[in-house]
Amino acid sequence: MAQTVAEKILQAHQIDDSQRVEPGNVIRARVDLVLLNDANGPVAFRHFANMGGKRVAIPDKVAMVCDHFAPAPSAAGARMLGDMRRFAREKGIEHFYDVGKGGIEHTLIPEVGLIGPGDLVAGGDSHTGTAGAFNAFGMGMSWSGMAAIMVLDETWFRVPESMRFHLHGKKAPYVTGKDVILHILQEIGVYGALYRSMEFGGPGIAEFNIDERMAICNMVVEAGAKTGIVEADDFTRSWAQATCKRPWKMVNADADAQYHSRHDLDLARMQPMVAKPYSPENVVPLDQVQGVHVDQVYMGNCANGTLTDLRQIASILKGRKIAAGTRAIIVPATQKIYMEAMAEGLIEQFVEAGAAVSTPTCGACFGGHNGALDDGEVGFATINRNFKGRGGHAGAQVFLGNSYVAAATAVAGEIIDPAKL
Repeated sequence: MAQTVAEKILQAHQIDDSQRVEPGNVIRARVDLVLLNDANGPVAFRHFANMGGKRVAIPDKVAMVCDHFAPAPSAAGARMLGDMRRFAREKGIEHFYDVGKGGIEHTLIPEVGLIGPGDLVAGGDSHTGTAGAFNAFGMGMSWSGMAAIMVLDETWFRVPESMRFHLHGKKAPYVTGKDVILHILQEIGVYGALYRSMEFGGPGIAEFNIDERMAICNMVVEAGAKTGIVEADDFTRSWAQATCKRPWKMVNADADAQYHSRHDLDLARMQPMVAKPYSPENVVPLDQVQGVHVDQVYMGNCANGTLTDLRQIASILKGRKIAAGTRAIIVPATQKIYMEAMAEGLIEQFVEAGAAVSTPTCGACFGGHNGALDDGEVGFATINRNFKGRGGHAGAQVFLGNSYVAAATAVAGEIIDPAKL
């Protein structure tokens, strides 16, 4: 039977063949990786103990990253990080990345080679679908579900329906992977892919490198999707050959695979998009929000703190200054990216422009620290959510967009088309 990418990956990880891998059926499967951070890990640890867990079934399948409350912004945050260190030490988790030794989980874990094409990845964070940029099936799960996998080395899945997004054409200047997913959210809304796999392919996908594919897959959950997966191509193969530390296998859908729906995206007709408060689906073309004053611009996060993003930011900031009355914060997603940006002179450019450069952290993305907004403030950010209270105070407003637009906005002090600079 012809299968989608999601169905093929689940088939390859199925424990037995008593149930057919087709939409709606429930199967038992083993994952390749369990991914926990300091916001969900400590809760999963309590579930693990309540289930009678003594030892982790396969410690090498578990990766733990300190990123949300790192560096610790408070005593409560320090306790969460302490719980991570204790569990890693007591259970023999070698893939543990503490403050200053890693970065943000969804960028870090593929960077260190623990995710590859064809993998099945379960994470306690809803943006685990970012793994789809690498032709893997990544999905967020309940914290009790994560604990159960650590105890049993298996879990269950309801096989999702799949949606096909066919990209073609050549993208215009200043259009990035962020604009692709914002365009889709404008079209289908936050419930448009509920418990489905969003699969991206077509000749247009080659317009986007691995970093920009992360931006696409990172936000599939904002459409309600279970996962998002980019079809494998030469970019995928080159990345995997250079990076993966475990066996991998590229996966593409059969030509006659059945999809819930098919969507055509002409990149030549696409332009930079912006999500207005207070929802990632409240998307409009950039020209409809130009002129809005911005108090703070936040550039970075798990999918938009990549070296590609930092280069895009630098191309706008070089020789310019952050506008008076506007703050700019730039967050490389991992320590390695930070070092690479330093070697290229990007960090120096950011500092000279008047931006604050942070150690890798999720802090301000969820309004926790290192850039939370005050009541009444307006922020522009490259993060993935802008619900009320997401960026700090519930009285703040957050606009979402790509790194070019964010950098231009920081220079102008108001939302602006980077082409105007």
